[in-house]
Amino acid sequence: MSSPAPEYDVLIVGAGPAGTACALGLGGSGLRVGLLDKAQFPRDKVCGDAIPGPTLKALARLNPRYARDLLALTAPHRTDVACSRLVSPAGQEVSVAWQAPAFNSPRLQFDAALLMLVRRHTATEVLESSTVKTVAATASGATVTLHNGTQLAAHLLIGCDGANSVVARHLAPHPLNRQRHCAAVRAYYQGVTDAPETTSDFLFIRRYRAGYCWVFPVGNGLYNVGFGMLSSDIARHKVDLKRVLAELLTAHPHLALRFQNARQLGLVQGFGLPLGGSRRPLTGSRALLCGDAAALIDPLQGHGIDKAVISGLLAAEHARRCCATQDFTAAALLPYEVAVQRRLGQELGQRYRLMQLLARAPWLAEAAFWAGRWPWLRRRLVRALG
Repeated sequence: MSSPAPEYDVLIVGAGPAGTACALGLGGSGLRVGLLDKAQFPRDKVCGDAIPGPTLKALARLNPRYARDLLALTAPHRTDVACSRLVSPAGQEVSVAWQAPAFNSPRLQFDAALLMLVRRHTATEVLESSTVKTVAATASGATVTLHNGTQLAAHLLIGCDGANSVVARHLAPHPLNRQRHCAAVRAYYQGVTDAPETTSDFLFIRRYRAGYCWVFPVGNGLYNVGFGMLSSDIARHKVDLKRVLAELLTAHPHLALRFQNARQLGLVQGFGLPLGGSRRPLTGSRALLCGDAAALIDPLQGHGIDKAVISGLLAAEHARRCCATQDFTAAALLPYEVAVQRRLGQELGQRYRLMQLLARAPWLAEAAFWAGRWPWLRRRLVRALG
């Protein structure tokens, strides 16, 4: 007796940037697509809130209207970034003006805007407040069991459920490698001085080489402020990230005066960042992984929203192909991994090696800041560092 047909052709787990991009990429395909998330939107996502330029570029390439609508939806809750100020461990300062459009926006509003695009432009069935308990796969399909006992079946699962992905844990398990993982803390502040609304600040600390402190304006006088570093160094030196952030804001010569009268809003919260370039498996039985679930965080800058969107769109392309041929074997899924490696993985691997080099040779970082005083050298460094 044959098994009943799955409710979905493609079931996307996680409605953040990777999951919503994948749903947008499947728009108009005629496939039965489900997008589920454990939260009810709008919901916060602990993050640095930086939205790199390639995010908009990727959405615009898919459909120019998506980028226009996203900018309109986030207009009340974002600031367009024109410049980054970088401070070296020795206190050298370099400013970089950016040409590609980029912005900062709290994930509370940004992710809700992306989900609105999915509702507005696709026939995707959106299932909020749907926490996944277990995932299983057989030759005939994949099944997701929710905490309330509901079971959902699909031909293919797309795991877009973050650094602690349930899909990855069940269908593409991998051990935590602290050398390829960062941890960070962030809080929101008001009343920060010498902090233009169009400028993001990066401060590199002599004592904590594989990491940095940031001050990112996110609109309406609000600032996302945080500190992160390599998890292996945190474990080795028993670093308390919350304590380090508090010390930096009260004692660092480039921060203390600026935060003297600033007011913290809410708690300091932590999050993990699985770094890209590790070539970890991106496919499992009846599953593809995207975004943080696929460990696609930029090792040098610490952001991953653009990589999440790009990988989500690549997953949509390959899901269409697999559904068209009804081939969901490991061999049919492997081209997705090859495509991500070609588009993102090679660059992320190079940036991981550069991050390690700069951490081991602090004099090299200072030399880069010194070279950044000259415009023509600064342009070369910007191209190298992204």
